[in-house]
Amino acid sequence: MPNSLSGDTQSPNPTVPGLLQGVRVLDLTNYISGPYCTKLMATMGAEVIKVERPGAGDPIRQFGPFAKSIAGNKSSSSAESRILESGAWFLYLNTSKKSITLDLKSDEGHNVLGRLAQSSQILVESFAPGTMDSLNLGSAHLKELNPALVLTSISNYGQTGPHRDWKAAEINLYAAGGLMNITGEPDQEPLMEGAPLAQLGAGQNAFVASMAALMYAEETGEGQHIDVSIAEYATNILENALMQYSYSGQEFNRVGNRGYGRAAWGIYPCQDGYVGIIAGPDHRWPEMAAVMEREELADPRFGSRNGRMMNADEVDALMLPWLLEHDKVDIFKAGQEHGFGFAYVATMEDILDMEQLVSRNFFVDLEHPVAGNLKYPGPPISKISTGELDFEPWVYRRVPLLGEHTGEILCELGYSADEAEGLRNGGVI
Repeated sequence: MPNSLSGDTQSPNPTVPGLLQGVRVLDLTNYISGPYCTKLMATMGAEVIKVERPGAGDPIRQFGPFAKSIAGNKSSSSAESRILESGAWFLYLNTSKKSITLDLKSDEGHNVLGRLAQSSQILVESFAPGTMDSLNLGSAHLKELNPALVLTSISNYGQTGPHRDWKAAEINLYAAGGLMNITGEPDQEPLMEGAPLAQLGAGQNAFVASMAALMYAEETGEGQHIDVSIAEYATNILENALMQYSYSGQEFNRVGNRGYGRAAWGIYPCQDGYVGIIAGPDHRWPEMAAVMEREELADPRFGSRNGRMMNADEVDALMLPWLLEHDKVDIFKAGQEHGFGFAYVATMEDILDMEQLVSRNFFVDLEHPVAGNLKYPGPPISKISTGELDFEPWVYRRVPLLGEHTGEILCELGYSADEAEGLRNGGVI
């Protein structure tokens, strides 16, 4: 069934709950890592309550690009306020959540959060280490309020150690984790990935760890405090570079687009973009020559990985004319039809039109009252099969407006309309 959902529709199959239905998550995170962690929880059906600063919200609300109708009218005060609702990063990272505004430094705000913590199973925070303790919301206090609460802390370098208080952006984390040292061309400077890989990956680690701790808490009634370091995630995915150095003392050199220094293994230009070429196994190399219509490529000198490495420039020069005469999709299909691991470098337009994704109903359409109709990447899993039933136990709703659910949640906690109004007039919400 098409995944075309309105702003208020939840699961594509309303009779099937999300896998985390009944789990309440307090989201005290900003920017990328923490919001991505809680986005996964919300997509799996948890009730994620995003706690934001009154009047400003998560700072990433102000990260563009913005909806065209707003970006072109930044001079007006109404457009300035509406920018908070249309930043692309926020729209991506906060689907299916609820938003309340709360001043955590005030006594009243502290009390509201404490009452929410008592009815929650998970609290995820991404403040600088020590901030939760300064707010009297550290693990010891939260444990008094709710012994089974899982507290997940995400920070640049972790909650302990000599670097725990250091500031960092993605470029720092990518560099400090070691990934930058192995990324780029061998004779040029190290490079950073285009996507914030370290932050998104740390969010995934935080999600998995929180789920494991939740299972333990459900069995024992005992919560845990999880410490996630973004920089350590980057170090954790260093491929074999760290292992290579540990047993040989040899640094892993940057190889650029030429994977592991070999020819016919990497990213190459073609008629309308770029393709990924992976040649192998060795006994099938002559068939590669046939695919690329160059008999010279069947030379025995190129028949092994080492041979292609030793003659990489010559191999690439023989491949290039055929690649430049064909478009990326045709090259991709030609390789795949012969059993080779060819791919192509897809643009965003390519992805939205990709037949594989379209056939699996991967994309989700959500209507936002400010940004308009938007197309989103699909959930982390497509469906679950029990053998008797296939179902899609995930939830997708549009991102919340700043403080949209504050009144609803205060009412649930027992606050009267007059009390809520008093909190609003006092700047608490």
